Amino acid sequence: MERYDYENISAPELKRRLDAGEEPVLLDVREPWEFELARLEGSTLIPMSRLEEQFSELDPAAETVVICHHGNRSAYVTEALKRAGFENVLNLEGGLDAYSFVDESVPRY
Repeated sequence: MERYDYENISAPELKRRLDAGEEPVLLDVREPWEFELARLEGSTLIPMSRLEEQFSELDPAAETVVICHHGNRSAYVTEALKRAGFENVLNLEGGLDAYSFVDESVPRY
């Protein structure tokens, strides 16, 4: 059985926390064309393919929620950030697709 070295946050839990005024860093690792179709308000786009060169733009101490379309790319990036010393990083379980079910302002694609 594989052991993943990261934690998930569910779409309903993230929505509850955002609605309560919490402001984690929302790191979107999808491609620019996907970001144009749908995104969470206030999220920062750094495509997974560019993460290595833009890594220094991120704060390892900040709570960070990593977002992609279905949760696969973000799981990979979340694990990589944990290995790089980020202490408080979460993967959005099910990705933006799952989030669109709890927030109708986010379109499905």
